[in-house]
Amino acid sequence: MEIELQEISDFVSTIHPFEHLPQAIIEQLIKKMTIRYIRRGTIVPVEPTSQGRLYLLRKGAVTLLSEQQELLGKLGEGDICTAFCQLLETIKFSIHVEEDTLVYTIACRTLSVILQDYPEELSYLQKTSTQRLHQNMKEMEGKNTQALSLMQTTLSDVMNHSVITADISISIHNAAIIMADKNVSSLIILQDGQAVGILTDKDITKRCVASNVPVSNPVEHIMTTGLVSVSKDSDAFEAMMIMTRKHIQHLPVIDDQQLKGIISVSDFLRHEGRNSVYITNAINKSESVEEMQEHAQIIPQLQLQLVQMGAKAEHLAKIITAISSAITRRLIELAERELGPAPVPYAWVAAGSHARREQSSHSDQDNALIISDQMAKQDDQWFAALAEFVCDGLNQCGYVYCPGDVMATNSKWRQPARRWTEYFTNWITTPSPKALMYSSIFFDLRCISGDTQLVDDVRKKMLRLSPKNNLFLAHLTFNALKLKPPLGFFRDFVLIHDGKHNDTLDLKHNGLAPIVDLARIYALAEGVEEVSTIERLKRVSGTKSLTRESADDLLDAFEFISNLRVKHQAQQISIDVDADNFMAPSEISKLERSHLKGTFKVIQNLQNYVEIRYKIS
Repeated sequence: MEIELQEISDFVSTIHPFEHLPQAIIEQLIKKMTIRYIRRGTIVPVEPTSQGRLYLLRKGAVTLLSEQQELLGKLGEGDICTAFCQLLETIKFSIHVEEDTLVYTIACRTLSVILQDYPEELSYLQKTSTQRLHQNMKEMEGKNTQALSLMQTTLSDVMNHSVITADISISIHNAAIIMADKNVSSLIILQDGQAVGILTDKDITKRCVASNVPVSNPVEHIMTTGLVSVSKDSDAFEAMMIMTRKHIQHLPVIDDQQLKGIISVSDFLRHEGRNSVYITNAINKSESVEEMQEHAQIIPQLQLQLVQMGAKAEHLAKIITAISSAITRRLIELAERELGPAPVPYAWVAAGSHARREQSSHSDQDNALIISDQMAKQDDQWFAALAEFVCDGLNQCGYVYCPGDVMATNSKWRQPARRWTEYFTNWITTPSPKALMYSSIFFDLRCISGDTQLVDDVRKKMLRLSPKNNLFLAHLTFNALKLKPPLGFFRDFVLIHDGKHNDTLDLKHNGLAPIVDLARIYALAEGVEEVSTIERLKRVSGTKSLTRESADDLLDAFEFISNLRVKHQAQQISIDVDADNFMAPSEISKLERSHLKGTFKVIQNLQNYVEIRYKIS
């Protein structure tokens, strides 16, 4: 096969649903494909015809508009437009080219003939994106033996360890030859043995061919610098999220300034197929709150599917939280599109379970704004409008308003960085009951969008104070000890009798929350920056605050109760009941009951220890 056809074949083979087709079928498809290069700013009218065509974008970006100029969709690199095959007989389209675009097209009728023996792939191409998404989620339900999520996949399982590199002195022409010979879509460019850039086929197309740059020039003229990289200790889902946010197709894996491998989008596609990343990508492309709301409705079913797949609660929570973060970021982008650019830098921060990456599909919202000290009084009007847009959007997407009004819509939690520093200083030095309540919320803080340095600066100042103030830690401990594990005399458990959740165990407030509180106390005592409960316990393990054995016991307790909770919620979701944290003892097997009693005793023992340490009476 000629190099050009081989390159097209390699690309098409990475796109769903073509990736499972035999090579012979792929070759039939590409031989019938037409290649079109369309300049930015071009408007391509598409008249109704029985000879509709499927469009596969190789490079660039386009917007699809109806005859009435209604937005029908946006397409980017690797996206397939199947709408013409479905709707052309009744609706007129126009394609508005946003960037110089390279597309592969094939007649829908020809496509149907070639794929007649592959009904699953053909059916996929004949459905709308929403239909495909819903079908995908239904297929995921009840599959108990699927591969685990990307959250449970290490980068070593996905990345290409044999990275192709070239020296910075190489010409564009010779670099292209290497990429063709090695059948790769990127080269890592080295200078004095260190990775300084990356050259991709996109760079060659846009910055060389399209810009008429001589191929005899060194690659540094067109390569991408300022490498975005990830360490080998990151999980695959985190790497995918970075690539999604940065809109990049290749991600080097670098440790101690040494190149360990490289990840590409096609690596994920080959490894994972359909997964929660699709939901995140759909959210990132949403053009309205209503569109995001539709995608967010799938989250409970995703939680059910992950539990059925055997995912641990830790991994499930990170996936759910990553989707929540994607929704928040997209809402902020939509708000800024409507309001215009921010008057000064800011950070949108999450608190509580969102900050700790411990969310389930049943979560409310806790958020705030840390704004640059350059903020003028009149700037608050813009930030108030941003907060209203985002908080209302989160509520519409299922993240209900915080009952305690801990949201950026409350002007108290929409302040410049210096004011936040004052908050934390006052909470630590004057630990009133209200201060302790706020401490339990805002000492778990994570930047979701904006200037992370604002959050880091406030956190560092806070962590310099907390380890030195035993009085504050004592008060925080006293407050935390109000939540006790439910060990008692009624069938070994103290059950709730509030009329609404009679005879149930509150797994969140009487199981997980005490461990979260303990981990926070240990972290503040040791000046640890980590926010998640698990990472805090790992970091303080073996310190003066917590022995390694006790840390391991708490980690086991947290994991067990978390898994029990998500299993309980999955059962509720499966029968179309809103998920909660209240579990009836009848749901707990004898073995689980035994383990649960053990975990409660672990919590009780560690609470007793901190009570003695800080002389709580």
